[in-house]
Amino acid sequence: MTTHPIRDLTIIGGGPTGLFALFYAGMRGATAQIVDALPELGGQLTALYPEKYIFDVAGYPRVLAKDLVRNLTEQARQFHQETGIPAHLGQRVVGLEEEDGHFVLVTETDRFPTRAVVIAAGIGAFSPRKLPQPFAAEWYGRGVDALVSTPEAYRDRDVLIIGGGDSAFDWCAQLRDKAKSVTLVHRSDRFRAHAATVSEVHAAAAANDGNVAVHTFHEIDAIMGEDRITGVRLKDVKTKDTREIACDAILPMLGYVSDLGTLLEWGLDIEKDEIKVSTTMETGRAGVYAAGDITTYHGKLKLIASGFSEAAIAVNQAVHWIYPDKKVAPGHSSNLAVFGQKDD
Repeated sequence: MTTHPIRDLTIIGGGPTGLFALFYAGMRGATAQIVDALPELGGQLTALYPEKYIFDVAGYPRVLAKDLVRNLTEQARQFHQETGIPAHLGQRVVGLEEEDGHFVLVTETDRFPTRAVVIAAGIGAFSPRKLPQPFAAEWYGRGVDALVSTPEAYRDRDVLIIGGGDSAFDWCAQLRDKAKSVTLVHRSDRFRAHAATVSEVHAAAAANDGNVAVHTFHEIDAIMGEDRITGVRLKDVKTKDTREIACDAILPMLGYVSDLGTLLEWGLDIEKDEIKVSTTMETGRAGVYAAGDITTYHGKLKLIASGFSEAAIAVNQAVHWIYPDKKVAPGHSSNLAVFGQKDD
């Protein structure tokens, strides 16, 4: 195994929260690195929806996921101009050990000594949740797409989107200018998506121009076609009535199946597959902090914007825990002074 030089902080996860944690570690004058199982920085934004617009990041009316990742990377790079972003990608974490007064984060091939850990692993290892109907399995890759990698691929097509969360409504709003038609199907009339996007989609459906339709209290009862999908039969979950609609693409936006893996064995406070943290992002194990979607606490809001704040708090507390008598890590200049901020 390769053993790397010790760092003040090791950040598990290279998504937006992890990237901002790396930036803020530079602000605090701490040495830091990212370790991530994915082959690219950006987490879900890169792996699942690089072409999707993000609307809830301060300062951006809207920003493509891939562009947000690029900007976050550039923001963190200013503290690593000579060496480049200290990110170790394609590294699946398998353990956390303690050795000679510090931690050692262990992956399948490497060991990363570190004085503290910030977990910013999103929802852990993830994969898109698939349609539960047995008949749907054979259609994946033949019209049922678990991910949207290229919105242009749906131009002039009849698209059916299933779900009631942000991804379902965001893609409905984003694809309606490209697709011939977009139909959103959900089992209830209660949605988890942002109210503004829900209102936008409902307004488009109410315009009655045939481009957008919303069917609540419905689910897929059958998929029709031979080599490719030509339509679906929908069933009303209340009345059991059915209707057929034409479509040639189905996008199940049903969330993701997550796996926290070995994190469950680290002595952290776990609640429903999430890490329960304090107001200072403490996890229940000294020296281990967490931020972003992997955390839970009273009033938790799963937004990228919230993850940025939690990342700064986690890094700030970790630096205080490592060096309780100093404002920045020994041997480092206070980068905070450059930015005109208090070093607190």
